[in-house]
Amino acid sequence: MKALTGSQANFAQNSLDGELTIKGLWALLRRRRSVVYGTTLVLFGAAILYCLLSTRRYEVTGEVQVQKTPADSLGLDVSGNGGAGGDALDANITMETEANILQSDTLALKVIKELHLESSPDFKPMFNPIGWALGLVSPKGPADPPNAPLEDSPHKLSHMLKAFSHNLTVKPVSGSRLIQITYLSSNPHTAAAVVNALSAALIDYTFQTRFNATNQASGWLSNQLADLRKQSEDLQARVVELQKKAGIVTLGDDGTGRTPAYSSVLDRLEQATTALTQAQSSRIEKGALYQAIKSGNGELISGLVGNSITAGASPGVNSSLNLIQNLRLQEATLQGQIGELSAKFGSAYPKIEELQGNLHSIQKAIQAETHRVAERAQNDYLVAQGVENSTQKVFDEEKKQADAMNDKSIEYAIARQEADQSRTLYETLLNHLKEAGVLEGLRSTNITVVDPGRVPAKPAKPNVPLVLAGSLLGGLFLGCCGALLADVMDNKIQDVSELEGYIGGLPIGILPKYTQDDRKQLPSSLSKGLTGPGSNFMALQEPRSAYTEAVRALRTSLLLSRGGSPPQSILLTSSIEGEGKTTLSINLAILLAQQGKRVLLVDADLRRPSLHKSFNVSDTLGLSSVLAGQIDSYLDAGTTAPLKQVPTLHVLPAGPIPPYPTDLLASTQMQDLLAQWRTEYDFILFDGAPVLPVTDSVFLSGLVDTTLLIARYDYTQRQSLNRSQTLLQTQGGSTIGIVLNSLTRRTGAYYDYYGYKNSAYYGTKETARENA
Repeated sequence: MKALTGSQANFAQNSLDGELTIKGLWALLRRRRSVVYGTTLVLFGAAILYCLLSTRRYEVTGEVQVQKTPADSLGLDVSGNGGAGGDALDANITMETEANILQSDTLALKVIKELHLESSPDFKPMFNPIGWALGLVSPKGPADPPNAPLEDSPHKLSHMLKAFSHNLTVKPVSGSRLIQITYLSSNPHTAAAVVNALSAALIDYTFQTRFNATNQASGWLSNQLADLRKQSEDLQARVVELQKKAGIVTLGDDGTGRTPAYSSVLDRLEQATTALTQAQSSRIEKGALYQAIKSGNGELISGLVGNSITAGASPGVNSSLNLIQNLRLQEATLQGQIGELSAKFGSAYPKIEELQGNLHSIQKAIQAETHRVAERAQNDYLVAQGVENSTQKVFDEEKKQADAMNDKSIEYAIARQEADQSRTLYETLLNHLKEAGVLEGLRSTNITVVDPGRVPAKPAKPNVPLVLAGSLLGGLFLGCCGALLADVMDNKIQDVSELEGYIGGLPIGILPKYTQDDRKQLPSSLSKGLTGPGSNFMALQEPRSAYTEAVRALRTSLLLSRGGSPPQSILLTSSIEGEGKTTLSINLAILLAQQGKRVLLVDADLRRPSLHKSFNVSDTLGLSSVLAGQIDSYLDAGTTAPLKQVPTLHVLPAGPIPPYPTDLLASTQMQDLLAQWRTEYDFILFDGAPVLPVTDSVFLSGLVDTTLLIARYDYTQRQSLNRSQTLLQTQGGSTIGIVLNSLTRRTGAYYDYYGYKNSAYYGTKETARENA
C-alpha cells in the first residue's frame, strides 16, 4: 500500500506540473458541460430576443461610374482622352476622392434637407448611457435655439450627420471605376430615396465644381488677353527695328508660321559648337571605356559587350571585347565540367587533367586579349582627345568672330524669340477662351448612374441565420472559456488521473456514487430492527451493485497489500465530514465478515458518532465508557452482532461524548484495548473522525496498521486532501491509502478510469438472472 501513496512533495509538485492536453481539455469540457450549455443557451436566447424585438432595417445599394477625366492644364478639354493622366495611380486617387465626397457632410446635409429626413425615425435622438455619462464630465456648448433651422442648431446638426454617416456605406469596387453606395433604414422607400438622392447630389456637385472652374478660368483669361495682345504688338515692333540695325536677312514664312533669319557668322558658330559637343562626347565615352578596360576586371570587361558605352569604339576594340566574352563563356563551361567530374569521380580522374590544361590555356588567352584591348582603347582615347583639341580651336576662332559682330544681332534674336513666345501664348489663351465660352453652356459631368437604388423586398437586418449562428459559436466559445475559468477556480477533485498525479500513484480504491434509489429495504429476517430505506447496507441490499463490487475490489486490495499478511487494524477517516467514510466502514466490515472472519467495527468518532444510528443500537455505553474506566470490559459496552446474515460482525458504538476525546484515543488504555482486540478478532475497523476539524484520527492512525483516507469526488478540496495526508504522515505508524468515493458513473471521469459506464454484472438478483 505504501507504493500507492506519494509523499507530500510529490503531491504538491504534481499539482503544479499538470499540462492541459486535448484529451484533458475534452474531459474538462465534459465535466463543465453545464457551463457550456448554459452560456450557449443564454446567448442563443438573447439572439432570438434580439431577432424578435430589433427594428427591421432595409438595405439598398446603388452603383455609380466615375469616367476618366481629361488631363488638360485648365480642365477645359472634354474630348475624353485621358492621356498620361489616366494611369492606375491617378485612377485610384480619383476613386478615393469621389468616395470621400459621397461621405462628406455637404452632400449629407443636402440629402437630409431634400428628403426631409429630420422627421424620420432613424434620426430621432435615442438615449445613450455612455454619451450621457461622458456628458456629465465633458463641457457642453450652448443649447440649440428653439425652432431654429438645421444650420443654426449645431447639436441637432451633429446628431443628424452622425446618424446619416452611421447608416451610409461607400465602397469603391476593386479593379473598376464603380462606387457602391449602400444605405440602411427602417423604411425601404427612404433607403432607396437616399441612395438615389446621394447619386444625384454627387453628379450636381461634380458639374458645379467644373462649371465654376470653367467660369473662373474664362474671367481670368479675358483680363489677361488684353495685356498679352499689347505686349505682343510692342515686341513685334521692336523686332523689326532691331532687324534693320543688325542687318539680318529674313527669308519669309516657312509655311509653319515661323520667319527664319540667316547670318553666316552665327551659322558657322552653331556648326562649330555642334562639332565641339560631339568631340567632347566621343572623348568622354572612350575615356570611360579605357578606364573600365584598364581595371583588368574580366567580369566587368565581359559585361561591356553590347553596352552603349562601346557604341563609338573602334571595330578592333569591339571584336576584342566579343572575343573576351566568348573566352569567358568557355572558361565557365570548363570550370563547370571540372566541378561535375570532381564531384562524380574525384580529383584524380584523367579527364580532369585534360580539362584543367584547356582551362589554363583559355585563361592565358583571356589575359593576352585583355592587354591588347586595353592598348587599343588607350589609342582610341588619345585620338579622340586630339580631335577635341582641334575642334576647340575652331570653336574659339568662330566665337571671336561672332563676338566681333554688333551686339544688336544677338539682341534681335532674343527679342524675336520673346515676340514669338508672346504671340503663341496669346493665340493659345484665345482658343481656350473660345472653348470656355462653349463649355459654360454645357452640363458636363464624368459621373453616371449604373444601378439606381431600388426598394428591397425584405429586410437585411437582423440577419437571423447569421445572428443565431454567431450566438451559437459565441456561446460555445464563451462557454468553453467559462468552463476553463470555472475549472481553474474550482479546487475540488474532478479527475481520477489528476488525483493520481497529486498522490503520486494510483488510489487504493475508487467507489461509484449511489443514490437513494439504489438503496432497498433490508428484509426484517436479516436485521434486528435496523433503519429503513435510508440505511447504508449496500453490501446486503444490493450485493451485485457497482458500489458493492467496488468495495469488494477495495477489500481485495487490502488483503493483498502486505504480501499475504493483510492489515488487521484499519482506520477509515476523511478530510471533512460528508465524504462517505461511515458508509464505507459499514459495507467493508460486512464484506470482510462474509468471508467468515471475525470483524469488529468500532465507532471511533467520539464527537459526532453515527454507527449506533445506522445499526439502531444504544449508545448509552460504548468505546468512551471503556477508555474512561466506567466499565471493565468492552463486551459490557454494548458490543453486539446486529446483523443475522453476518453474525461474525460485531459493532462497538462510541458511547457518551467525553470532554476530551483526543486524550482518550491517545491513552495507553486505547493501546491495551487494541492489543486485546487483535487476539480476539481477525479485523478491527475504526470509523474515525475527520482529520482537519479535529486531531482524533491523527493520533489513532499511529496505532493501526493501515489508514484509509476517503476523498469524495467533486466535493473534497485538493488542498484539504493534501493537508490531511500530511497530518497522517506525521505519525508514521501506518500506511495510508487514498479512496475516491462517490464517482458518478455517468461522468467522463468514471469512463476514463474504468473504460465503461455500466455492466450487465451490476444490478439486483432478478436483473442478473435475466441477463444470464
